[in-house]
Amino acid sequence: MKSNLILWSVTGMLVIAIAGVALYKSWPLLFPVVHISVPLDSECDLRAGPCVSPLPEGGRVSFAIEPRSIPVVKPLELQVRLEGMAVERVEIDFSGVDMNMGFNRPLLSKQGEGHFSGKGMLPVCVRDAMEWEARVLLHTDQGLVSAPYRFITVKPGMELSAE
Repeated sequence: MKSNLILWSVTGMLVIAIAGVALYKSWPLLFPVVHISVPLDSECDLRAGPCVSPLPEGGRVSFAIEPRSIPVVKPLELQVRLEGMAVERVEIDFSGVDMNMGFNRPLLSKQGEGHFSGKGMLPVCVRDAMEWEARVLLHTDQGLVSAPYRFITVKPGMELSAE
């Protein structure tokens, strides 16, 4: 009986230790430390075309999503173009503005100097319309640069009303 208790205690401590290590290792992936954060451009409309943001240390970042209707549960083509900045890799971190929609961070492939592209997909939401933030994450030698862009998606069969 006593050996059973010791075995269960050791097993419990091992499970807690493994969970702690997993949390410690995944923390930087889930919550990256941003070196520079570009202000949100509230006038940006990704449905009208690419949005361009000036970078604080010079240069610009341009972000586009195709198709411009930004459908949910359908493949999206993501494009990032950079001017005046050397970048090691680019990711797009999609998150719900007022609802946790899980981890969704596609990595883009380098297509040429300052041009990155890749595919992504947004999940459907229980709401008729969902506001999203796509943070373009630029991994540089100096640290992580984040440029946010917001947009709204609607359930399949619904239409985005002009407000």
